[in-house]
Amino acid sequence: MKQRAPMTLAAVTAALAALTAAAALTAPAAEGTATGRATAAARMPVERSLLVCPAPSSSDIAETTYTAFTPGAAGSAEGKGSARLLGATKDAKPVLEPKEAGKPFGATASGADAPALTGSADGILAPGWTAQLTTKVAVGRTRGVLGAGCTAPGTDFWFPAVSTAKGREDYVHLTNPDDAAAVVDIKLFGPDGVAKPDAGTSENIRIDPKSSKSVLLSSLVPGAQLADATAHVTTRAGRVGASVQAGEEGVGADWLPAATDPAGSLVLPGIPADAVSVRLVAFVPGEEDADVKIRLAGPGGSISPAGNEQLHVKAGMTASADLKDVTRGEPGSLLLTPVDAKKASPLVAAVRVVRGTGAKQELGFVPASGPVGTRATVADNRPDENATVLSLTAAGDKDAKVKVTASPGTGGGDASSQEVTVKAGTTQTVTVAPAGAKGAYALTVETLSGGPVHAARTLSLPHEGIAMFTVQTLSDDHSTVSVPRATQDLSVLTR
Repeated sequence: MKQRAPMTLAAVTAALAALTAAAALTAPAAEGTATGRATAAARMPVERSLLVCPAPSSSDIAETTYTAFTPGAAGSAEGKGSARLLGATKDAKPVLEPKEAGKPFGATASGADAPALTGSADGILAPGWTAQLTTKVAVGRTRGVLGAGCTAPGTDFWFPAVSTAKGREDYVHLTNPDDAAAVVDIKLFGPDGVAKPDAGTSENIRIDPKSSKSVLLSSLVPGAQLADATAHVTTRAGRVGASVQAGEEGVGADWLPAATDPAGSLVLPGIPADAVSVRLVAFVPGEEDADVKIRLAGPGGSISPAGNEQLHVKAGMTASADLKDVTRGEPGSLLLTPVDAKKASPLVAAVRVVRGTGAKQELGFVPASGPVGTRATVADNRPDENATVLSLTAAGDKDAKVKVTASPGTGGGDASSQEVTVKAGTTQTVTVAPAGAKGAYALTVETLSGGPVHAARTLSLPHEGIAMFTVQTLSDDHSTVSVPRATQDLSVLTR
């Protein structure tokens, strides 16, 4: 092999100098700089989204509607993408396969055999991809309208407002979307702290790959009658989708989604105007007690409920407050803030809401949720009169302006939108539907200016005089990710 003559230090220096000079003349400077130094990271659309939906119902007469939607201009042909929801089994077939952004797609299922679903979207269908299941059960122990937004799988979930009391049947639904088994622990916390579980039942719960499992909470703590409790679901291995299906004899049933992560201040948006019973349940995961002020943000401002101005929550214990008919005919949202900002202990919270009286009652839940952020969507809304009500809350000290867009329906119609200004400390309700709407449609909320906005959608589907309903909160769809900007830096050649 012929050897090359060694280069002298002077030659190397000269070569690098020439290369650096040439690059300096031809390489563009980074945006916003004169020297080519790196600037702030850019926001780019996500390329893939994953969702998990629980099994709808154990009732043979259940009727379930699935709706999936990706925000965007309807009919846009720019870019490629695919999406599908399919049963959470290894050999499952697709239940729903959306084809384009800006248009919702729907499917239906009947009976108790409808499975839990997993789904993925990529390309132009991934950013903001949203799906929901809505189930109606006309009669029986679990009668009612049960709505659940499909969620991304995770490893840590808080469910305040669960119960193991007589007459309640609360099941944690766990779905594993991955190819490896997941291992789950469930802890229950009552008014006196952690509830002692039956030996071996609440730890190391195995969820096989591409499968789901439901766990009756009362079976984990036999004999314990916890009227107000908090469930903590964590994984030792893998990740799962987790939701609680709660049924209360003589009252109704609904899904209780996981509450937002523990925080010193919380917003529970969208409590219906005609709620006859509102029960707040809160829990502090840390080691310091929490004292929080309770306020109700309504159309005219924020007030403190008489007799329930504050709530003391002991560390590691579940506390509750019966707020009764706190909304008194006006829609509202609960605001929880620390009594002393310097001693703000993070907590989680949710409310149990009842509409109707006697044999005509119906049950729903509203967990604390994050703000809509840049954009948030709820997929299944109905054009029937008074069926869909969107609540918007500006919880801070700044007014906020948002844009609300109603997509076309699954069966047709034209998209429509309106801008809404929400005064600081208030809750406003709006009804936006597509012109000529046919079938279910999606609602998308975008923050335009001002302070943070929290939102929830109430879907009412009355049945034989029963005010059947479900409430879904809206949170930022995280449709973009931060991507660091890369620039040429030839100085590495001389280091």
